[in-house]
Amino acid sequence: MAIDYERLKDWKVDPVEHLYSSKDAILYALGIGVGADPCDENQLRFLYEQQLEIFPTFPTVLGYPWGWIYKVNAGATRLKHVLAEQGIQIHKLPPPDGGVISHLGVTGIVDKGADKGALIYTERKVYEKKSGDLLCTLSNTMFCRADGGFGGPSGPVRRPQEIPQRLADQICELPSLPQSALIYRLCGDQNPLHIDPTVARAAGFERPILHGLCTFGMAGHALLKTYCNYDPGKLLSVAGRFSAPVFPGETIRVEMWRDEEAVLFRATVPERNAVVINNGKAEIRT
Repeated sequence: MAIDYERLKDWKVDPVEHLYSSKDAILYALGIGVGADPCDENQLRFLYEQQLEIFPTFPTVLGYPWGWIYKVNAGATRLKHVLAEQGIQIHKLPPPDGGVISHLGVTGIVDKGADKGALIYTERKVYEKKSGDLLCTLSNTMFCRADGGFGGPSGPVRRPQEIPQRLADQICELPSLPQSALIYRLCGDQNPLHIDPTVARAAGFERPILHGLCTFGMAGHALLKTYCNYDPGKLLSVAGRFSAPVFPGETIRVEMWRDEEAVLFRATVPERNAVVINNGKAEIRT
């Protein structure tokens, strides 16, 4: 079944109301590996309910309409799509306990060709339920590997952020746990691709892979540690392009280059010499 371009382009995703607690915020931080050193007070600030602080990429799991692409019934092949790009612009950090209203809309669809798949661009705005304040704006690109060739437009395609060719200014290595995906899936994304070996093999992977947003959160951790001294209010935005999967238990090596008020970054898995997030850019409050 080919993608129904008009149906998908015009689809109105229902707003999502999401009530959460400090336990959800702590679970998210644990899922992305915060607390690997349980005596690090900088990391404990995101894990200890006394004077708990919110990890700045936590809103990526707040109010997301999981599985919306299948509810549209517009031809996307189940288990053949992956997260291609993710961005978050943080306007205001959410409180440790509260509720949000999330609005997602399709902003673009690109047909890369029958053998190259399709790109679906979305934008999601997350508002605090109590005050109505805009908390963050999230951009997302979904790569539908089996769904190209439906006769849709071939562009425009977002231009990736260029990464310097020189040696990185800073490097931060963070471990993931063998059970990282099993923890992170409790934040909302329960796609069997991340837990069921049979499903993972059917999708073309040797074993279950880590969630792309978990890898994204780990890159955010490296940025927060290296350039923000763990102050969540200093990380204003993060964006990057996913280029390869991560398997739970692998180490994420984040290379960073300072560029005025921005930090450019790339994440790799040294064990496989694989680039897993490329063309990354973060804005830092100085």
